[in-house]
Amino acid sequence: MIFKRLFDPRLAQSSYLLGCSSTREALIVDPNRDIDRYLEAAAQDGLRVAHVTETHIHADFVSGARELAQRAHARLYLSAAGGPDWQYRYAAEARATPMNDGDSITVGRIEVRALHLPGHTPEHLVFLVTDTEVAGEPMGALTGDFLFVGDVGRPDLLERAVGTRGTMETSARQLYHSLQRFREFSDYLQIWPGHGAGSACGKSLSAVPQSTLGYEKRFNWAFGVRNENDFVRAVLAGQPDPPRYFAQMKRMNLEGPRLLGQLPPTPRLAEDSLTSVLQSGSTVVDTRNPDEYGRGAIPGTINIPNTRAFPTWAGSLLPYDRELYLIVPEPGERRVDELVRSLAGIGMDRVAGYFGSDVVGHWRKSGGKLQTIPVVTLEQLSTRHRNGALLLDVRGAGEWGAGHIPGSLNLPIAELEARLDEIPRGQPLIVHCQTGARAAIAVSLLRAGGFDDVRFFRGGFAEWRAAGQPVGLSQS
Repeated sequence: MIFKRLFDPRLAQSSYLLGCSSTREALIVDPNRDIDRYLEAAAQDGLRVAHVTETHIHADFVSGARELAQRAHARLYLSAAGGPDWQYRYAAEARATPMNDGDSITVGRIEVRALHLPGHTPEHLVFLVTDTEVAGEPMGALTGDFLFVGDVGRPDLLERAVGTRGTMETSARQLYHSLQRFREFSDYLQIWPGHGAGSACGKSLSAVPQSTLGYEKRFNWAFGVRNENDFVRAVLAGQPDPPRYFAQMKRMNLEGPRLLGQLPPTPRLAEDSLTSVLQSGSTVVDTRNPDEYGRGAIPGTINIPNTRAFPTWAGSLLPYDRELYLIVPEPGERRVDELVRSLAGIGMDRVAGYFGSDVVGHWRKSGGKLQTIPVVTLEQLSTRHRNGALLLDVRGAGEWGAGHIPGSLNLPIAELEARLDEIPRGQPLIVHCQTGARAAIAVSLLRAGGFDDVRFFRGGFAEWRAAGQPVGLSQS
């Protein structure tokens, strides 16, 4: 058996390739939208992608299963479990083979058997993998978002991200019973999860790429809670705010993602066209790091740095219904391709062009003013705060409730644009988060929203707390 884990660090997401060395067939499990990488991975081992499947309807990225199956002329398998509300609505059109509990996919001499283990989502499948050439029992399980290393998939997303009311507790109880069923398998069973640290599909995922069921039964907190009611309380407590774009992804993957095809090259635009782009109301994203942006940026642009978290913040903050433009540091071509693929991976297909970072200098030389973002140190913070500045904390509500700088106003960054009217105009603002990354983005959103006197406390709550400063707690 040929086995490959294909990891996307920006989504903290794992896809898997299973190949039979005898028949040269391959199965791809949980592909994202960058399907060329799966075809290339198969070709490297002389394999043909003959089968494509996924564990569940994803909420954090656009599925590539439909497009990969079409491009490779492969057979598509989709879950038919979970009830009528959670059936893939494009399954018949795509001629997908339905998968229920106990059904199998045969990949040469490899058997891949489905287990219906709901909880994270109603239709969720886990795939037991058996290399029948050498064994009669499974060697491992592709657990998707059911079981991670050190954690389990969160059961609250249908309610909190998608808006399906009253499903959190029901899903949590389903997850508990799914774990009890799964714990009966052998301890040596390898665990190959769908996500690692950095994903918002759980609250304490490990960066370790795989584990064993025996290890998880001993050290994963979820297996240690043997009372159902205690488990429900524990699994729902402390879940981070789901990114805003999760609801969009869920709908898109349920209905069937648009077939993307080959992405066309993104055109580089002339510097003097930026004015008309901004005047048209289009969104311009400056992907430079926050320090560069803070030293001089074009008014009206949004700063989302080109880091691993780029797709998460782009999906949470940028519009899906308007054209997007990028400002990309030199040399830009490869970076542009990576950024465009990242955006396509979360369903943002409307990148109309990009500017090199020299557009900033061109703007200044042409008589345009640049905005700067002053930085506030810890020593300066308390003085400025006492002198009338409003301290704005853009962390999640749960983070703020667990500890915050006294007197701060909490507006989570994903809600910021929709709640700008809650911020007093004409009052100086000092923006912070935990360690600075979110606050840097928030400052640019505020400047684009018409707030002129905005400063950035880079150290954030982490530095405040480490210095032994007083900490406020939520009254709830």
